[in-house]
Amino acid sequence: MDLAQPLPFRFQLATLPPEAERLRGEVRAFLAEEVAAIAPELRAQSWSGFNPEFSRKLGARGLIGLTWPKAYGGHERSALERYAVIEELLAAGAPVAAHWVADRQSGPLLLKFGTEEQRKRVLPGIAKGETCFAIGMSEPDSGSDLASVRTRATRTNEGWRVRGTKLWSSWAHKAQYMIAVFRTGDSADQRQMGLSQFLVDLSLPGIHVRPIADLTGHEHFNEVVFDDALLPLDALIGAEGQGWAQVTAELAYERSGPERFLSSMMLLKQLVAAAGPSPSERVAIALGRLTARLHALRRLSLSVATQLQAGANPALEAALVKDVGAVFEQDIPEIAHDLFGLEPTPAADDPLKRVQAQLTQTAPSFSLRGGTREILRGIIARGLGLR
Repeated sequence: MDLAQPLPFRFQLATLPPEAERLRGEVRAFLAEEVAAIAPELRAQSWSGFNPEFSRKLGARGLIGLTWPKAYGGHERSALERYAVIEELLAAGAPVAAHWVADRQSGPLLLKFGTEEQRKRVLPGIAKGETCFAIGMSEPDSGSDLASVRTRATRTNEGWRVRGTKLWSSWAHKAQYMIAVFRTGDSADQRQMGLSQFLVDLSLPGIHVRPIADLTGHEHFNEVVFDDALLPLDALIGAEGQGWAQVTAELAYERSGPERFLSSMMLLKQLVAAAGPSPSERVAIALGRLTARLHALRRLSLSVATQLQAGANPALEAALVKDVGAVFEQDIPEIAHDLFGLEPTPAADDPLKRVQAQLTQTAPSFSLRGGTREILRGIIARGLGLR
């Protein structure tokens, strides 16, 4: 790497337009009524909180599919307006999981690569908050190395015959659809060129969804087994063999949003409340550092949102935001314990202890979802010319 050359990152300072801030005020007023009665530890689930009724309410207010064409149930607003909405949802701890994946990445992917029939079939339901999607990327023994996936889709006269297993597919046991990447190439050396993406109806015969409980006892991860399942020929998204390029574009949506640094926001709020108006110097310094990191991450993430608004594919920048954001999210529970010496206690009367318990148990997964730390740093290293 030539240190005399500028770094390849395309981060630029960006601000939200006035219309985004106006929409923020509307969303904040709505959330003040809708989430006030939800317990702090449940709000600490962040974008993993599943509540279909809440998603339908958001859809009825036009807050899902914000950037999509009206022809598909969208509202033709800007990506920066959507960014303001997402920030408010996450800051409030709103239970958004029932529509999160569909709104964030499945819908945009279908808009870019899907057929007209696919778009008309599923996008309006997503915009209404009625259609839930899961992600079919990771597999056993593959993790975040998508080029190593082994689940195979074979074209037949009847359709695509699929055999294999997907893993860590959040909310697949509640979802109607999954966008999955399968191997369709025949050559063993086609690690990337032999992949294709599919729109999977999870109700089809031969698809078995098995929930996996996490440390908190909640079941949102899943194993999805394709036991000779038959998908229709028109389930293919985009061009056969182009799944790698398509899924890379999808990951820019998945890795760059404010959910990549706001997952522990409820605990940070509890820490500020516990510190009070006159914190000790040690506590003030720790909270000040966390606040500075939060603002820096927001600037990086907002820059990526601006690039997406312009139609770019900021995969490198998104990988950086996701990696640095996950470190920040995972640091907060440790800092909370260090500052106040409180043990995380799920059944405690103190909401700080309950929220700390929730985040202590779930934070280890933050550096796994959306790509492991090792994979992301490999992407960044390649972008920097280091490998």
